Amino acid sequence: MVHPIAEADERSPFGRLSESEFYARHSVSHSSSKFVNPRGLQIFTQSWIPLPPKEIIGIVALVHGFTGESSWFVQLTAVHFAKAGFAACALDHQGHGFSDSLDGLVAHIPDIHPVIDDCISFFDSFRAQYPPSLPSFLYSESLGGAIALLIHLNGGSNRPWDGIVLNGAMCGISAKFKPPWPLEHLLSFAAALVPTWRVVPTRSIPDVSFKVEWKRRLAFASPRRTATRPRAATALELLRVCREVQERFEEVKLPMLIVHGGEDIVCDPACVEDLHRRAASKDKTLRVYPGMWHQLIGEPDENVELVFGEIIEWLLVHAERAAAPNKEANATSGASES
Repeated sequence: MVHPIAEADERSPFGRLSESEFYARHSVSHSSSKFVNPRGLQIFTQSWIPLPPKEIIGIVALVHGFTGESSWFVQLTAVHFAKAGFAACALDHQGHGFSDSLDGLVAHIPDIHPVIDDCISFFDSFRAQYPPSLPSFLYSESLGGAIALLIHLNGGSNRPWDGIVLNGAMCGISAKFKPPWPLEHLLSFAAALVPTWRVVPTRSIPDVSFKVEWKRRLAFASPRRTATRPRAATALELLRVCREVQERFEEVKLPMLIVHGGEDIVCDPACVEDLHRRAASKDKTLRVYPGMWHQLIGEPDENVELVFGEIIEWLLVHAERAAAPNKEANATSGASES
């Protein structure tokens, strides 16, 4: 099954098709809405559902990364999952995509925990539309990986998750991408004095994430993507989040698939290798692809098919595995009632 990125071009994720034509071509229904979170911000949400006769075999909640959005590239991956039989959903974090910004500041996340709460609230409401027996999974990219891990670690969801896929997860920021010394060590002072100051000199994330040039241009073509530098308080929080998840690697118990580019200079591959070693999960798979960059969807076609083919296969196997006990329990219940 070919990933829909193959149909995109440098101007649109849908290529030459309209949005509605694109969904019809892939036999997927799409809807979007907004909800108001406890901070009074309108948070944009989307869902992609396989059309009959395709049977829904599970749920995948997608978590995008810093400066990303649930549309554009993430939307294509959501359609890919829907074509495989999964009901997919995603939201835009505050200050990203079509969601409201905190104090009107784009891509500003001085505290990750309200963002985690938004994800839990929406994902739980989406899963409530389906039987509790339907397997559900978290899929995440970059900063979304840290958010997905904290969704699992902090609890609060109405029902457990059956697995997690970490794509280029931000478990640690590469030394090649961090602010230079001594600025990294002065961030706490900058964040306290001028938290919204764009003081952090970093390289453009798309420039060092997408290997294929036309895909890099497509990343910049999104009217809602910001290429500006992170604000002091946001940069400090991203570093703190990395430390938090690293300190809690042993608490990770979900079935887990980790896919990561070996030449990722945004999120350090060594950190996900450490996660794989230390996690308490009895079912954990690590795939570090030599030569690949941070955004695995930004690789040449053959690499995209390799990576996402493995992701789809992992989801299908684990959806079947998670569903089996539920079917068995239902059969036992039905037999006892008769």
